[in-house]
Amino acid sequence: MPNCLIVQHIAPESSFAIGQVLDEAGVALDVRLVFEGHPLPTGLDGFEGLVVMGGPMSAASDDGFPSRGSELALISDALERGIPTLGVCLGAQLLAVAAGAAVYPGAAGPEIGGGPANLLPPSGADPLFWGLPSGLTVMHWHGDTFDLPAGAISLMSNDNYPNQGFRIGAAAWGVQFHLEVTEPAVEGFIAEFTAESELAPGGSAGIRQATAPSLASLAQSSGLAFQRFADLVVARVQHDDLVDSP
Repeated sequence: MPNCLIVQHIAPESSFAIGQVLDEAGVALDVRLVFEGHPLPTGLDGFEGLVVMGGPMSAASDDGFPSRGSELALISDALERGIPTLGVCLGAQLLAVAAGAAVYPGAAGPEIGGGPANLLPPSGADPLFWGLPSGLTVMHWHGDTFDLPAGAISLMSNDNYPNQGFRIGAAAWGVQFHLEVTEPAVEGFIAEFTAESELAPGGSAGIRQATAPSLASLAQSSGLAFQRFADLVVARVQHDDLVDSP
């Protein structure tokens, strides 16, 4: 059975739709709750996938982020070995850092609540995102942004922050926004980050109003992308078997 390591930084930011699709594809989920002190492995031996979720920490600093160094090492290991990897929000920023790019506060200020993520032409040939609508309404929740790593392919953008989604190599993706959310997930974000939610247009009510109509179509798009990611994780088992065979 394929195994996927999921790194979760805070209670409200679980893998939601990502974990559900992986589970339905027969992938065993090894969820490490680093906020509860769960240790991280030193490498990805025995894992066919890596998912790194979001959180309020800075990907640029170890302050208040004791697992940062270990996570960057895991992402670097995944990049070197071609293990399917998905970074969400903070996870995308960590992927950028692991690939040599900078993370810093965004000049446009916090981007919070429902808003656009526009697919760029290269997404049409991307293994995860081909065939998705050219414009998605997603939930944003970040104040930092990042430079595009050298050699990365930019897949998504918007007017506030040009780097919204990217791919490194054949099997590592970062998305600055939350494609995985459900209605309970949105409520969890609002409850956890009440003060930040008021920075969104219309406050928490505005977040609900902007996000609710998009959830059904977003679920279709995210389900397709996450299924493709799960297929890559499952296919990795065959790769590992070939590598391990005498």
